[in-house]
Amino acid sequence: GCPSSTHSSVTMSDATATIRTKKFLSNPLLQRKQMVVEVIHPGKPNVSKKDIREKLGEMYKCGADTVFTFGYATKFGGGRSTGFACIYDTMDAAKRFEPKYRLSRAGLHTKKTGSRKMKKERKNRLKKLRGKALAEGQKKK
Repeated sequence: GCPSSTHSSVTMSDATATIRTKKFLSNPLLQRKQMVVEVIHPGKPNVSKKDIREKLGEMYKCGADTVFTFGYATKFGGGRSTGFACIYDTMDAAKRFEPKYRLSRAGLHTKKTGSRKMKKERKNRLKKLRGKALAEGQKKK
């Protein structure tokens, strides 16, 4: 397994930020590694999730596209933030297990469009259909 705590120094444009991972856990059922991420960023408001994703990708030798970070909160007084990260083994594992809202944040999932009324009307129209007609109705959208 991997070490429980890993340090990496990220050099930002003007100040540096250190990324530490704690409570590292390998989760084979969901085909991912998950961890608590601690970012130390003195003199800087906060570090973007994109930068954290890229750094974690380098640290764990995987593509930044399979890293999903979320839930960051800056500690009172600033200078430190903690959040959570999941690194999936493959992209299709990520698409299978990661919630849709986090996939859409990463640009991997598009939400159905249309007003609430349109969606409801469509759902109720499809209720009346069965079998082959239902399959045809679902294709139309």
